[in-house]
Amino acid sequence: MGDAAIPVSIPVCNSGDIAEGGKGKRFAVSIHGADASGFVIRYGGQVYGYLNRCAHVPVELDWAEGEFFESSGLYLMCATHGAVYAPDTGRCEGGPCTGARLRKIEAFEKEGHIFWSPDDYVRPAPD
Repeated sequence: MGDAAIPVSIPVCNSGDIAEGGKGKRFAVSIHGADASGFVIRYGGQVYGYLNRCAHVPVELDWAEGEFFESSGLYLMCATHGAVYAPDTGRCEGGPCTGARLRKIEAFEKEGHIFWSPDDYVRPAPD
């Protein structure tokens, strides 16, 4: 069988805290021991999670905490250089990194809450 790790689910917030095309919710993560953040947003009725790091330059996307969508609510936008990303795939659809992707973080809803799951790259932040 091997010693495969059991997936861990870490709570982010209540489902009602994330509105369609609205403000996202950030959460702390660790990348190779360095502090970073992830975020969840809602688009097309689904929740999506990504590492809060632009594919162009490793800076956080949100211009104010949780503000990831541009004004139309159709794209995620990096506040630094204006790269725009499809919220459902993380693919850059315009700007300096067209065709690149945001790093996906597994996110899901269960019983009125939103959770994220660590993987081999994105780990929980140390306590």
